[in-house]
Formats: sequence, structure tokens, C-alpha cells
Amino acid sequence: MTSSDPTLESWLRPLKDLLDTMDAAIAELYAERGVRGVRTRFSMALIRLHHLGPMPIKELAAQIDVTHSAMSQTVTEMRKEGLVETAPGADARTREVALTAKGRALVPFLEAEWRATEAAFGELDAALPYPMTRVIDDVAAALRERPFLDRIRAHLPESERP
Repeated sequence: MTSSDPTLESWLRPLKDLLDTMDAAIAELYAERGVRGVRTRFSMALIRLHHLGPMPIKELAAQIDVTHSAMSQTVTEMRKEGLVETAPGADARTREVALTAKGRALVPFLEAEWRATEAAFGELDAALPYPMTRVIDDVAAALRERPFLDRIRAHLPESERP
């Protein structure tokens, strides 16, 4: 008997699994190096704060290209780990985020890991029969020609269209 659950089949699941595997490898490196309480998604924010200085959550979210809500949650987690501190911003609605001494001390390792990860990805890309970066560029070009939303709409049953 086949299931009618559409989530059991996915074109995107293998890509997500691949990215999760790579992210887990970085997390394993952190553990090997004794870096505790740091999630891989913290690294870009911590590095940007190091280079740009304290900034409001909204600005940090824009720097990392995530939603304000996502960055607010990340900042809360980083604050619990003692990596950042927050203070009232220029007005009552904003919170300024700054690195703590613990956060600053981690930045050299995070920058070295970032560079090593990029080098490892470049090595992986070169080892493939065709560059992964080319696939990404080709997909982006195809989506510029016909956006993904248009493609989804074309496959949506007529009865489910507004």
C-alpha cells in the first residue's frame, strides 16, 4: 500500500540532508576543539559583530540575511552562552548586541574554521565531475527565467488555486 503522505517523497530532502551532514561535521570540529555552547549558525553573527562592532538586532539580521525574529532567537541563545550581551538601543524598541570577552576570544577560531570550511568546499567542488558551484549558478539562472513560485503554481491542482 502506498501512502498518500506527500512528505515521504522529496527532491529537496537529499540537499537538506547533505547540508545537515556538512553542518554536523563543523559542529564535530567545534567539539573536538573544546568549543562548547557555540552552534554553527552563531559563527557569522559573531564574526560580523567582531568586524563591525555592536549593532541593533535588526541590523545584525540584515547582515546575516535572516529575519529579525530568527536573529532575535539566535541572540537570545548566544546571550545564554555568554557570547554576546544586549543593552537598550537608541530607542525603546531596539536592543544593541555586542560581543562579550568570551565571544571575542572565539572569533579567531571561528574565522579560521570559516576559511578552512570554504577551502574544503572548494576542494570538494574541484573533485566532482562537474562543479557544484556550476549547478547552483545554473539553477539560479533557470529560476531567473521562470521563478520557483510560478513553477509551483503550475503544478498545483486547479481546485487548490485561489
